Amino acid sequence: MSEGGSAVSNSAAITDAVFRAVRSGNAFEETVERLLEGIKLGVYVPGDRLPAERELTRRLGVSRITLRDALRELGSAGYVETKRGRFGGTFIIRHPEPLSPAAVARDMGGFLEDALTYRAVVETGAAEMAARATLSQRQREDLAEGLAAVLAPGSAGYRQADTRLHLAIADSAGSPLLTASVVEARVQLVDLLNAIPMLGRNLDHANVQHARIVHAVLAGDAERARRAMAEHVAGTAALLRAFLGSGEPGSGEPGSGGAAEPGPAELDELLTQGS
Repeated sequence: MSEGGSAVSNSAAITDAVFRAVRSGNAFEETVERLLEGIKLGVYVPGDRLPAERELTRRLGVSRITLRDALRELGSAGYVETKRGRFGGTFIIRHPEPLSPAAVARDMGGFLEDALTYRAVVETGAAEMAARATLSQRQREDLAEGLAAVLAPGSAGYRQADTRLHLAIADSAGSPLLTASVVEARVQLVDLLNAIPMLGRNLDHANVQHARIVHAVLAGDAERARRAMAEHVAGTAALLRAFLGSGEPGSGEPGSGGAAEPGPAELDELLTQGS
């Protein structure tokens, strides 16, 4: 495969947002984190080639030595492989395994509710503005291809395809700042979203919502696109809270039971909501 995601082409805005400049802390650790985020989000999938070293060093604002050390670290962990020669480069081998939802929730602490609120605001706004925008043929194709990817049978790679579709929707709005905000919102929640159990009813309903969002954007119906996305992200938030054993929605306090799963009746209701 060439550089870029396999289902949706990566625009400059998406690439800029994912490989944003390292600005503080340990340059090596932050470079590893930036690269790993691109893989977790599914912007780059197994078989894809990362941008060239010269481009990555420019985007990340780090030295070539720091970048190579970071790539070597990811290579040792089995996420990437560097090949030399005319058709060489650094290629993605595999995605990181999903983390424990309880561990992620502990790391996030009270920030979880803030992250969910932020996502609700930026993603509903992105869907509305995408519907208001004059879409290019490439953007229309990206939306159609992104929807086809999440609708494809089987759950392998579903979470990454889901993220790529959401990024394509944001990118269609034509605002690099808005695209960057949606990338940031997904980065904050990607470990939890990837850890949600892959349950058939949940995926089926989420894909009905995905189709409604994309169709509304393509039809230029801004209000319908906003409503459909709002319903979708609200369903995801409810499902996350339930699987994490959170208290009342909006409390921001994870339950003492950690990752306790909801009871059968509650789960049955939640599985009709988004993801």
